Amino acid sequence: MTKTEIIKGKVKTVFSTAEPDKVLIQYEDKVTAGNGRKIDFPEGKGEVCCEISELLFKELEKNGIRTHYVDRYPFAIMSCKKVDIIPIEVVVRNVATGSLCRQTYIEEGAFLNPPLVEFYLKDDLKDDPLLTTDRMKCMGYTEILYSELITSAIKVNNILTNIFNKIEFTLVDFKLEYGHDSKDNLCLADELSPDGMRLWKDGKSFDKDLFRKEKGDIVVAYKQILSDLKNTITL
Repeated sequence: MTKTEIIKGKVKTVFSTAEPDKVLIQYEDKVTAGNGRKIDFPEGKGEVCCEISELLFKELEKNGIRTHYVDRYPFAIMSCKKVDIIPIEVVVRNVATGSLCRQTYIEEGAFLNPPLVEFYLKDDLKDDPLLTTDRMKCMGYTEILYSELITSAIKVNNILTNIFNKIEFTLVDFKLEYGHDSKDNLCLADELSPDGMRLWKDGKSFDKDLFRKEKGDIVVAYKQILSDLKNTITL
């Protein structure tokens, strides 16, 4: 397999391939928090995140969501369409927690109905600031793109919420990234794992908050989620 490293991210590495419209994404045994200020290297973390992402990307594709997912190679490498990433993180919140509560008077644990969809600039050096629609317009993003992102994020939320409800997890919030493929199609990209979402069960976190707050082993928690998903989702 011929590959050349083109992007070294915080927890994933992207490689080019002999096919110009495809890349390989390697999920690393690494976890970060605070925009990379806190780091650890838990064994097996990359593989479990890759497997969870594969399961969820496939389910979204079945439900009409276009993603960058193509295939997966053992053990922690995913083949994907090459996309031009939009430097905007789309965050969907079903339950109030984290920065939403720190920055507002919204109570921790409050259910948000309808879900809150927010946009953040994808830039660690600027600490990923919250974007307003007017700021997005000034940055050159159209109302059409804004509408497409909102519509897709809400659909993704409905699908993922239903999946996690079946295994008795609450999908608290999650982050999405999008990009355009070679045909200018909008595709859901990056990954879909507990690294980029909050999942609660029986009052406990099963996500990266375990690492942020030093409250448990994320690999153990992620493996439980993967096992439950495999028992529920038929590929």
